[in-house]
This record gives sequence, C-alpha cells and structure tokens, in this order.
Amino acid sequence: MSDTKTLKVNKTKDEWREILTPEQFRITREHGTERAFSSPDFDLSKKGTYHCICCDRPLYRSEAKFNSGTGWPSFYEPIEAGAVTDHTDYSYGMTRTEIRCADCDAHLGHVFPDGPPPTGLRFCMNGVALSFDPD
Repeated sequence: MSDTKTLKVNKTKDEWREILTPEQFRITREHGTERAFSSPDFDLSKKGTYHCICCDRPLYRSEAKFNSGTGWPSFYEPIEAGAVTDHTDYSYGMTRTEIRCADCDAHLGHVFPDGPPPTGLRFCMNGVALSFDPD
C-alpha cells in the first residue's frame, strides 16, 4: 500500500489543532479510535469519494464501501495504490496493521484480512477521520 508519489503535508501539533475539531485531532494525530457506530456517515446508498479530513486527499470510493457490521466505515480497497500507507501497530497488546493517509500521516484506522472479494481486505476506518464528497 505504500507509494512513491506523495505530496507530504507537514504541520505542527498546534497547526493541526487550529484546523481540526478536538475529536478529529485525537483520532488522526494521536492515533485514537471513535466509538463503534458513532461515525458521521454510514449510509451505503450515497455515491462519492471519502477524503482525509486533515489534508483532503481522496482515499476511498463509495463503491468499495461495505457493511462489515463492526460499527466503523469499511472499505475493501483504497481509491488508488499509494493513497494510504500501512504501519505495524503494537498497541493494546495486539499486533495490527495501522492505516495512515499517505500525504499527511493521519491515523485513519486499521486493515484486517477478513473483507469481501475482490481483495479480501477490510479497511476499518474512523469515520471522523474522513470527509465525504458526493458525486
């Protein structure tokens, strides 16, 4: 999922605090997690693009979104190779694969190998880390 073509966005913590809500900052900059089923957008009928809340990079298309039943927006693939990067996460006594925005390093969520075809992956994202741009 790594990419060689990224436009890196670098801001200080204070700069991020100025443009993000406290919840957005906690999740994207401090690697937090929103409560299950609290996401701002679970409507599978809406068509459009999900963007990084921090830098507005397009990350996922609605066509790749599915109802995983987990309580978080889930996608089976990013909008393009390199839109997100993966990092090993050892928090909470587990080993997981964390997903971040390739441009600004915002924590988005985690990816798991229990998704639907065609990828078999479940990108389990924090909804507050995403904005939605309808078609």
